[in-house]
Amino acid sequence: MKRLHTPNKVVGLKQSTKAVRQGRAALAYVAQDAAPWIKDPFLELCASRQVQVVQVAAMKELAKRCHVEVPVACAVICHSCEA
Repeated sequence: MKRLHTPNKVVGLKQSTKAVRQGRAALAYVAQDAAPWIKDPFLELCASRQVQVVQVAAMKELAKRCHVEVPVACAVICHSCEA
């Protein structure tokens, strides 16, 4: 989780999905308590693009690690991220 301290990340479902689809994702983080309709398609996308996924216990914990104030379902560490 220390890797989330990098500026080379995107936070949130929309930006994380975009990074994975564009092939920029090196590693994805997903909160286990995220709603299935958010989490499951994102996990499937990561699996189809062979992006490793790290499970985080809670959305609040992931938000804290990403230094944002709202709960976060997913975040991605990028090879290169232009948000």
